[in-house]
Parts: sequence; structure tokens; C-alpha cells
Amino acid sequence: MVTRALMYTPTSDGMARGGGGVHYAEAPPPTTLAKVVHCFWELRTLSPLADDFLYHALPDACVNLLLNQQDPLIAGVTALRTRAEVLNLGRTFHYVGVQLYPGVWRGDPAEIRDQYVGTPYVGALPLVRTSQRIVGLPFAAQRPQLVELVEWCVTRQLVLPHAVIARILSRLHQVRSVAAVAALVGVSPRQLQRTVRAATGLSPHDLLKVLRLQQSFRTHHLDLFADQSQYIHAFRAATGYTPARYRARFDVRLSQDTERPNG
Repeated sequence: MVTRALMYTPTSDGMARGGGGVHYAEAPPPTTLAKVVHCFWELRTLSPLADDFLYHALPDACVNLLLNQQDPLIAGVTALRTRAEVLNLGRTFHYVGVQLYPGVWRGDPAEIRDQYVGTPYVGALPLVRTSQRIVGLPFAAQRPQLVELVEWCVTRQLVLPHAVIARILSRLHQVRSVAAVAALVGVSPRQLQRTVRAATGLSPHDLLKVLRLQQSFRTHHLDLFADQSQYIHAFRAATGYTPARYRARFDVRLSQDTERPNG
């Protein structure tokens, strides 16, 4: 098992309860890529669905290299901002991808899509070539080619660790405000604004909102928000659901399902 280099583990996106016929899997990166890759992933139908599948993608400040295995010409670089997006994937689909940690993508920000990707990729990245090479292989057998894709990006400095963002992610439990983030990384608020926006496309305030949403799936919300009302408001603003409705609709564990640690 690979030990995570960063104390940040984004939760899986929303999968409706009772959504039989859809398979999701993750695989860890090799140690050499553990500072830039959170996971390799696969999302596919096991058989044609009776209805279109609506995928509830959560913001996590990560960038994904997305490959469509049903049509290898379709690929892209994707990332969400501060709100969840509902993506209609249809009745049959097969995607694989690479989830990169926040801040490590150094490629052209204009390539990043924040919506459904359904057109052929025309950029310079070897996304289509990689997708064509792995079509028809089991997910486990696709991993070496996905590793090679990331290594290609690393050697061209399109994917690199980001010291400031990495420090924030490794000390999430210590920061509850933009001022605290600036103090943690030792820069002025103005410099933090420039650095974070250049690295993630988000303001420091919006980055904290996204990270706190993600933390709320794994840490009791009262350790992250002033009170229950603030938590519900922030959760609904990001996902479109109250925590109770989200828990009822999607197969996910929320912080209120666990006891709050003492102290």
C-alpha cells in the first residue's frame, strides 16, 4: 500500500443509492508519483442502464486527465470550481482517468473543462494515444500506461509538486481562515491570492471552501464550522443538497454519521 504524501483525501463523487449496474474503482499511484497523483480511477457501466445516469461531481480542487474508453478520441483535462455539477453520462459509458492533487497541474489552464466532455481532444497532450493503447484492457492492466502518461507530463513540467499548496494540504487541520493560511505558508495575503489563483484557478477563500467541504465527509462538521447552521448552508451552497438529503440520495458517509472526537 502506498502512503499518501499529502493529508488530503478527496471523497468519491455522488453515486445514487441503488445505482446497480455502475462500477467505480480507484488504484493508488506508485511512490514516485505520490506527491502529484491522488489516484487512478475507472467509472463504467456493467450493462446498459434503463435510464440515463446522472453523475454528481463534487468540487475538490483537483485536476483530472479524463479518457473515454468507448470513444478514445474523446478526452480532456477537467476540474470543477466551487459547486457540484450534474453530468448526464447516458446509459452506457466507460471512463478512466488520473486525479491530480490541487496545484500540481502546470499545463495550459485554458485546456481545463468544468463540464461534460463529449468532443474529440485536439490538444498536445498524449491523451488520445494513451486511451487507444489501453482500450479493452482490465483496469489493473491499464495502470502502467496511465503512469506513463503522468510521467510524460512530469518530464515536460506540466505536472509538478507545488510547495505552497502542498503545505496547505498537509496542514488542513490547522487552517480555518485565509489569514491562517497566509501565516502558515509565510506570505502576505496579497501574495497568497496570486499564488493560489495561479496554482488552482481559485481564490484562497474559495479554495478553503472546497477543502472544508471535502473535509466534512471525513471530519466531524463541528470541528470545521462554527455551528450546524453554517455547515448546512455551506454544504447546500456547494452541492445543492442539505447534508441529510445528500446522505439519503447518495451512497456516502457524512461527518454527522460519526461521533465527534473528544476535545
